Amino acid sequence: MASLSASNHVARVLSVANHVADVDASSRIANSWRRSLISHKLDPARRGPPQTLTEAEVRHVAEPMEETIRLATAELEDLARVLRDAGYCVNLADANAIMLFSRLPGAADTEIFLRWKVYTGSNFSEAHEGTNGLGTCLAEQKPILVHRDEHFREQWGIFSCAVAPLFDPLGRIAGAVNITSCRDDLSRAAHQLALAVTMQAARRIEGAIFRDHFRNAWIATVPGDGGSGLLAYDEDRRVVGACRSARALLGLTDGLIASGIDLSRYIKFDHHAARGAEDIVQLRRADGSPLGRSQIAPPQRARPLTKRRDPPVDRFDALHRLAGGDPGMVKSVKRLGAVIDHDLPVLLHGETGVGKDLFARAIHAASNRARNNYVALNCAAMPESLIDAELFGYEAGAFTGARRDGSKGLIVQAHGGTLFLDEIGDMPIALQTRLLRVLENREVWPLGALKPVAVDIRLISATHRDLGPMAEQGAFRADLYFRLRGMEVRLPALRDRADRDDIIRQIAREEAPSCRLSSEAWSQLAAYPFPGNMRQLRHVLRLAGCTAENGVITDADLDLPPFGGRVEPDLEAAERATIAEALRKHGGRVTEAARALKLSRATLYRKIKAMKIETAQ
Repeated sequence: MASLSASNHVARVLSVANHVADVDASSRIANSWRRSLISHKLDPARRGPPQTLTEAEVRHVAEPMEETIRLATAELEDLARVLRDAGYCVNLADANAIMLFSRLPGAADTEIFLRWKVYTGSNFSEAHEGTNGLGTCLAEQKPILVHRDEHFREQWGIFSCAVAPLFDPLGRIAGAVNITSCRDDLSRAAHQLALAVTMQAARRIEGAIFRDHFRNAWIATVPGDGGSGLLAYDEDRRVVGACRSARALLGLTDGLIASGIDLSRYIKFDHHAARGAEDIVQLRRADGSPLGRSQIAPPQRARPLTKRRDPPVDRFDALHRLAGGDPGMVKSVKRLGAVIDHDLPVLLHGETGVGKDLFARAIHAASNRARNNYVALNCAAMPESLIDAELFGYEAGAFTGARRDGSKGLIVQAHGGTLFLDEIGDMPIALQTRLLRVLENREVWPLGALKPVAVDIRLISATHRDLGPMAEQGAFRADLYFRLRGMEVRLPALRDRADRDDIIRQIAREEAPSCRLSSEAWSQLAAYPFPGNMRQLRHVLRLAGCTAENGVITDADLDLPPFGGRVEPDLEAAERATIAEALRKHGGRVTEAARALKLSRATLYRKIKAMKIETAQ
């Protein structure tokens, strides 16, 4: 029966595309079928998933869309929340129909979308997949509903797609908003209503993009029969920009806008009060006839940029020291230098123990936020039930066990400075949503609070996980991923660094300053792969410095467990052994052991208790 249905669909597509059948021969769907068959030379019977980009390719494609994704995220989240229970997947695609933002529906429907690769990185251009919502909408630059067997390829007949195009502030196609359902209990009329909702969401996103682009100009809404448009003008009332709708309503062209044409050639205001907030005024056409009511928004007046002073000589010292002589690290530090004072989020990626926290602290120290707080949270070390309260804070009495005077939360504590989220890949999905809101709105809602708290933070995140594939699989929010990686810095493993020998010598001087390495010990250190990276190297040399006799570290002092390259190192066990050996050497005296390990007594006591280490003398 399935094969008969498939052959019926293919026969219908071929007959309509080849003008054999006269049914809907002039419709948009029929025209798209013809393009798919004749221009794109596609086979409606072909099965298989869409072309899917790699993580690196997605990063490259998403880069020019970063601001669009940022400005669209809140609207897309609201759309996904409203349509989730109806089984809709929400996507944002670029102008080439490559999905760059995906929000899957509830668990009952998610499996189908994942199986058919309807998620971030998938290419649904008409040239690849034939008639489909995203591809055909972008090919025609018009909203469209493609319902089930209206798809060109038979296999996509289980889906219904409602898609609206997105246009940039210059009226050019920038992408599309798509909602897709795999449920067969919804009629075409129901999906038509969903298309109207999608079109409204797309217009709001366009408005957000337009207002952000012309944030230093006055912006007026221009009413029209098909909906209002946005018009931007300067203090001299000369037009500086117009959205696609306003261009059509007023007959504006690129040339007229570029010439700075006088606003009064098109519209006049009955009054125009510049009171610093949005105002409703009555508009008239140039000939005096009424045009309708308009909302006028004054310039957002972004803070003027202060002239940047030459940085002090030692401003980047910590970063340069961490970069050492490794060419890749040197290049990364140079790139960071160009954006160090901009509020661009930084994502550090590297294996456990490569020094992500040190690198984040060095970025903070080199930035113009260095005088303010650096606040760090390890998302993997904090119990899931406590991260929410730790990050966002809470009011007094917000929950049982809360402090009597409440808690600010780490984000508020980092106001004016830097917030470092280590192992961000382990943050629960629910908290990722709240974090994204903070990054978008620059405000925090503490638990139990009646109003938000404004925050100004520089965010640095770190992970040893590959967040791109996690985002594709729905294990990490794709919109948050792209928001976090304003700039991604990959920190190489110790074994891969070109300056590995210099690092070993430097850390030996820091961890065992009164000792020297024997030739045998040096040979072992130089040959060992150090799966635990810098952290493991420091533990090994710290322990060796405690056990060395006569100031010479021999190979017998090096605790280097066999490592074949595939077993994860037990770093906690190595740290436990280091602490236990220091306590043994100092007769169980915690104060002396803490001094030898370069730890505070409080920290050492905490570690002793957590690791259940015997301290009896």
